[in-house]
Amino acid sequence: MNSASAPDTTDARDRILATGQRIMGGKGFSAVGLNEVLSAAGVPKGSFYHYFGSKEAFGEALLEDYFAAYLADMERVFRLPGLTKAQQLDAYFDAWRANQSFDDCQGKCLAVKLGAEVADLSASMRAALQRGTAGIVTRLAGALQAGATEGSLHLHDHPATVAQSLYQLWLGASIMVKIVRSTQPFDAALATTRQIVPPTA
Repeated sequence: MNSASAPDTTDARDRILATGQRIMGGKGFSAVGLNEVLSAAGVPKGSFYHYFGSKEAFGEALLEDYFAAYLADMERVFRLPGLTKAQQLDAYFDAWRANQSFDDCQGKCLAVKLGAEVADLSASMRAALQRGTAGIVTRLAGALQAGATEGSLHLHDHPATVAQSLYQLWLGASIMVKIVRSTQPFDAALATTRQIVPPTA
């Protein structure tokens, strides 16, 4: 009985998270009520508290789920066969540009959408954001170090410092893209990236 119900439980929880990511990625955290998420997910309201203790706990789980998928995708990009680390970094920033646009991002830009908002609302959600963004910077630093070791790019500072600068640069560009409704900030971010981390060829 328990083994038969486990997949349904997991499926319902995943459905709530996926639906919340999509809706809150467009509207923000505070503007979206649980009823809207649960209705869209097709899950009864009474079931919500079986999975999450509160809306804040749901928000923390939402961010953890988002960053887990994001980091897995980063690792996939940084393992693309037949490419140097410099080329893999180009692929990563190309994907960033494609996903973090000013159009409907379908939940793919959750850190950008919710970052400033929830950091002031919830200590646990801010901690989830901090853990997730630290994971991104760590993986960027690893790719930069690998690129310097193989000789496909130049590093003029410690990989962790450069990775932090690049992440902040692209995060800021993502916000500006939404303000100016143009991809020009991404063009500027890419040009700056290539100045900070020039490829060897």
